[in-house]
Amino acid sequence: MKVMVFVKATPNSEKGLPAPEVMQKLFAEMGAFNEKLIKAGVMKDGDGLKPSKFGKRVTFKAGGKRSVIDGPFAETKELVAGYWVWEVKSMDEAVEWVMQCPDPMPGEQSDIEIRPFYTPEDFGAAFTPELQQTFDAQRDAIGRQK
Repeated sequence: MKVMVFVKATPNSEKGLPAPEVMQKLFAEMGAFNEKLIKAGVMKDGDGLKPSKFGKRVTFKAGGKRSVIDGPFAETKELVAGYWVWEVKSMDEAVEWVMQCPDPMPGEQSDIEIRPFYTPEDFGAAFTPELQQTFDAQRDAIGRQK
């Protein structure tokens, strides 16, 4: 089972980077945790994101119109500060790993959200063999880019 693990943003993470001594401690702790994930074959990708003031949001409206909104975005609880992509046996295993994670936002309440990826089987008959071939070809092309 592939899951996306979201580190949710907080008011402090939206302000930018914390003090260097806080960053050094967090880098050491998260680095050790990531190493455990990698050695266990769980971690496939992951990274931190800059505050939303550096981002943009594209809104898709009825009729095909789009609009672009510059950050920052007001609802901090809806923002993501970082992520991992993990390959686990179950949601329970993903929760077990998150329970071992260092506090991603020291000194304030924070959340980590775990969401499974869709698989072709989730779409039933709508996911035709032709779509599977296209999907596989796209994945292969992505793999060749790395």
